[in-house]
Amino acid sequence: MQPIRAQDLYPLETYARIRGEFQKRVVAHKQTRRLQLGEHMTLLFEDRLTIHYQIQEMLRIERIFEPDAIAAELAAYNPLIPDGHNWKATLLIEYESQDERMVALRHLVGIERQLWVRVGSGSPLVGVADEDLDRSTPEKTAAVHFLRFELPERDRRDARAGACLAAGVDDPRYAVTVDPLPDGITQALRADLEDP
Repeated sequence: MQPIRAQDLYPLETYARIRGEFQKRVVAHKQTRRLQLGEHMTLLFEDRLTIHYQIQEMLRIERIFEPDAIAAELAAYNPLIPDGHNWKATLLIEYESQDERMVALRHLVGIERQLWVRVGSGSPLVGVADEDLDRSTPEKTAAVHFLRFELPERDRRDARAGACLAAGVDDPRYAVTVDPLPDGITQALRADLEDP
């Protein structure tokens, strides 16, 4: 997928007019990219549209319109777009109660390094977490992490050819497997990959 360029973004005034319609489109799009992992974790597999939306929202919230500041946002967010050889995802650790969430985040230190995806009967591919900066401390993990699942050529070929996909967390503190992934997510992830 191509990175987002400054000319791909809507100016703030234009975005204000179209935001509702754009938001509906992105919310519908995310439904085929959102994977529930047990009761308290969600993986949102990112693509160019989801990241475009994130950038537009940041520009809107921060009222960013200067070229250098826009370039800084693009530099921060473009690495979250998959490049045809991998899948990239945002991990959300979600608890309704703030107290419960704080206990869980202390209990789950390092959990972000235990997530995996699998193509067909291949080996699980463990995600690389938080390449931009470490979001955990020895005392607690963060509620949001960014993961990259790098796929070898064989897995890319098998996924594109129709192999089943699975994902999960390999940790006794929060062990979960989704096998196979729902059809909508599987189709979206296959489309993210280049032909090997």
